[in-house]
Parts: sequence; C-alpha cells; structure tokens
Amino acid sequence: MLNLLTCEQIRLTDQYTIQNKPVSSLDLMESASCAFVGAFKSEFPDINISICIYCGTGNNGGDGLAVARLLKEAGYEKVSVQVVRFSEKSTADFDENLKRLKLTGITVLEIHENDNLILESSDLIIDALLGSGLNKPLDGFLKEFVRHINSQNKKIVSIDVPSGFFAEGKIDTKNVCIHADLVLTFQRPKINFFFPESAEALKRFKVVNIGLDDNFIQSLESEWRLTEDSDIHHILKARRNFSHKGTYGHSLIIAGSEATMGAALLCADACLHAGSGLTTACIPLQGLTALNCYCPEVMALVRGDDNISQIRSGKFKTIAIGPGLGIGLEEISLLKEALNLESLQLILDADALTILSKNTELIKLLPLNTIITPHVKEFDRLFGTNDNWWDRLQLAREKASELQIVILLKNQYTFVITPDKNIHINPNGNPAMASGGMGDVLTGIITALAAQGYAADEAAIAACYIHALCGDIAHKKDGMYCIPPRYIISKIPSVINSLANNS
Repeated sequence: MLNLLTCEQIRLTDQYTIQNKPVSSLDLMESASCAFVGAFKSEFPDINISICIYCGTGNNGGDGLAVARLLKEAGYEKVSVQVVRFSEKSTADFDENLKRLKLTGITVLEIHENDNLILESSDLIIDALLGSGLNKPLDGFLKEFVRHINSQNKKIVSIDVPSGFFAEGKIDTKNVCIHADLVLTFQRPKINFFFPESAEALKRFKVVNIGLDDNFIQSLESEWRLTEDSDIHHILKARRNFSHKGTYGHSLIIAGSEATMGAALLCADACLHAGSGLTTACIPLQGLTALNCYCPEVMALVRGDDNISQIRSGKFKTIAIGPGLGIGLEEISLLKEALNLESLQLILDADALTILSKNTELIKLLPLNTIITPHVKEFDRLFGTNDNWWDRLQLAREKASELQIVILLKNQYTFVITPDKNIHINPNGNPAMASGGMGDVLTGIITALAAQGYAADEAAIAACYIHALCGDIAHKKDGMYCIPPRYIISKIPSVINSLANNS
C-alpha cells in the first residue's frame, strides 16, 4: 500500500531527501522538472505545439521556469513564459531558475496586478502558479487571473496540482482554481484527487517520480493508503493441487424479489465466477426459473418458512444479503437472523442497508468485521448527511472503528475503510462502469473471496481492485463506452488468475 501524504508530510519528505541523499533543493527542483518534461513529451509529442507557461514566484513557479528551459532543450521551440507577480516575494530557487532561463532566449514577460489581461495565443498552457501548500482560497488579482485563464478554453497542464486547488481537506467547489485537463503530479497523487469534488479542477492526473526518498514516505504515519497491483498479488493465492469445491467455501446470497431478480442473478453469478466453491441463492419461488436458466451452477434456496433453519445449518461460510431483496417484514426478519450469525462473514448491500437505515437500532448489532457496501446516499442515510467527501470519510473512519466493521464506500475511486481507521483507495475504475447492477457484481466478488477464507479487509480491498480492473479492461482494451455488468462477470476468472498467479 502506498502512503498518501498531507502537505506537511510532503514538505518533510522534501527536507529529508535534501538532507539524506544528499541533494540541494535546486537539484530536487531540476529532478522534478525533468520528470515533468519526460511525461509531458509522451503526452504531447508534437514539438511544434506552442506553449505558454504561467509561473508564480514560489517554488511551483521555479518548476515552471525549469520546465520551460528543458522543453526548449528537448526541441520545443515555441515556448514562452509569463511570470505573474501577484507577490513581491520570490524564492531563491525561483530566482536561480529565472537567471538560467534568461540565457536560453525564451521570451519572459511579467504580469502585474494593474495590467490589462490579454487573450493567450498559444495552443497549450502550463500552469505553474501555485503548488500544493495552498491553505486559503484565492482572492483578489490572482483569483481574477485564474478565471481569465479558465475562460480561454485552452488545453491546460498543471504542475503538481491545479493552482488554487487544495491538496487535502474540505473542497469548496465555490472556490476558484485552475481547470486542468491534465495534472502531472509529483511522487504521489494528492489525497483530494480521489474525491468527486475534484472533477472541475482536473480531468486526469499522472504521477511522476521525482526521486524523493520512498522508504521515508512509507515510514510516515498515514491513514490514506493507495492500493497497488503488488498488494493484490500478495493477498490472492493460486489454487492448490488436490483442492476441491469444499476447499473454497459455500456462499449464500439472500437477494432478489419478483420484480428485481436481476440483482440476485448478477450477484450470484459474480460470486460463482470469483471462485466460491459452492454458491446458493436464497430467492423467491418466482425467480427459480430465471436462476436455473441464467446460471445453473448456482443452487437455489427458495424463500419461505424454513429459511431460518437453513441459514443456521452451518453449511455456509459467508452470507451476502440485500441486492434486490426488498424491505418488507420478511426481509427484515431475514436480516435480523443474519445479524445473529456471528460465526459467519456477513456482507450487507443495497436493500439490507436501506433496512438498517430505517431500523437504526440494528446497526449496533452488526457482527465484528461485517462488510457494508454503501454508495454515498446509502452511507449518508446510515450515518448522517455530509456536504463534502472529506468529512464523510472522517465519519466513515469513526464508524468503522466504533462498530469494528469494514465500510466499502463506493465512488469512481472506491474507499475501503477498515476498523483500524485506515482508508484504502482503489485506483482503478472508469465512468463506463456507471451502470445499474455494478454494485451487485462487486458484492458477489466480495462474497466469493470471503468464502475462500480471505479476511474481511482483504476481501473488500481485493474485490474492489478486481472489479474495477475488469471494468478498465472492458473500457480501455475492448473499447466499451458503457459496460453492462455481465461483461464484468465474464472477465473475473481471468483477472483473478493473472493476479493470483503473479503472487
């Protein structure tokens, strides 16, 4: 898991790297600028593109000056620089890079507060006004200048963060910031890049390694963790010789109603494809034909008076309850019974979460390590409304710790919050996955992994990664604009196999 850092921790890491590599701060700026230019060249290989770099007078501006010099050395001849003097102060590294830049012949203009703002003629703007340390909203001249840049509808690439955007903490979407098409960010993504409120500030980001001490970064305490491929390789295990269906657990999916059998089918089929040794769907009688036709490998337990004894039988290792279930008295009774089975791994989704939100006394009865999988509205109904994702995630940390459960809060970048208050961010996923039934598939994958013996946090983290990776393959490799959930299911076995056999 990669630690994600606060601005203060980024500053400490810079200092540690400078003191222990050892390198000067100017050398570190040069390294960052070289990394930026390397990534920029792969994104914009046409050296005839015209580029204007807008620089502040701090170290982010110093990066911009170095980038201008390095781009010209790389053959980009149409590079100009505008230094925005919104402050009389400048850093030593900015001043040194300005001296170096003037030797290249690149045009450097200065913009002052009372100057008339003119339209930019270059094809592309590089934003180097402000770095990640911003702690207050833009105001005055700089606020108006950023609005001026945004109004020109130019392609914008920001260095490290979009100027005016907070790298951490509450995001106020009313604040003015650069609207970047691409952010080339240093060493680690910024925490706020993963929040939906970041959508206006950046369309896309890429991380460039600038040579900071990675061991030091990983030694810092952080509740923010970014899941990597290697983490999933470590969690998943290849199947052993002489294993059998009993080795991989028996999952029970309590789901579906007469009008919503699709949710039950998707969940059960995903559970089957994700490797549960046996899968049983507890469904209404009206859904039996659909189940047998759609996935005949899944066994059926028809809902009725004897369900309680069947659920208590001891043959199931994990129970998922909720997709398409309904919220009537029978369904409430089934959920209450499931909450009494502390020896089983429990996964709650969809209608099960609605029942909890309408019967809040049940929340305190959740067995230890229960996995709940709310989307944002379900989360707010369960635990209280928040108007920003930063506060929502802090509340999720408190609730996961208080109840000793795993909260999987769905988002384009899904958050898995564990009882130790850590927030694991899934880096995969794409807008093509915005389709009804995706959550049912995810619940099925979690259930299958739990049935195979993976711990609750491991099952949640790995299932998110597998689910989103399947979506990325369908979107990027298969070119699917919108992905029906059943296409995700078809990719699950091969994706799990590739991850497990690379462990």
